[in-house]
Amino acid sequence: MPLYEHVFIARQDISPAQVEGLTETLQKIISDNGGKIEKSEYWGLRSLQYRINKNRKGHYSLFNINAPAAAVQELERQEKINDDVLRALTIRVDALDPEPSPVLSRRDRGDRDRDRDRGDRDRGDRGDRDRGDRDRGDRDRGDRDRGDRGRRF
Repeated sequence: MPLYEHVFIARQDISPAQVEGLTETLQKIISDNGGKIEKSEYWGLRSLQYRINKNRKGHYSLFNINAPAAAVQELERQEKINDDVLRALTIRVDALDPEPSPVLSRRDRGDRDRDRDRGDRDRGDRGDRDRGDRDRGDRDRGDRDRGDRGRRF
């Protein structure tokens, strides 16, 4: 049978328990149509790159699916009907990866790695860009010294 990776995004205003119920419903669709979910991951509530139906965040989930094409088509049809699903993407792959996805691996690293990635920014080192080194000189602000700062209303 063909192998697929399937990611769907659920609305931000449903609870994680409701997302789990939705995940179980979608898994049942695959199993009822002769397929099998090899791996299921919940990536959590994450920010969207752009607004989708007035949602700024979404609950992300991943399935690794081993199923016939008809089962995946039925899954996608049911997701289009369901108002809780914002987006879904299915990709056919040659092999399924049994390891945790990079999204989960990155989240498991913890805060200590994120702090280390920031480098000098945490300590406030600015090098040559130190504010005391800059001399802007006297500037004629003209009309900008007014309280409205030259804004147009």
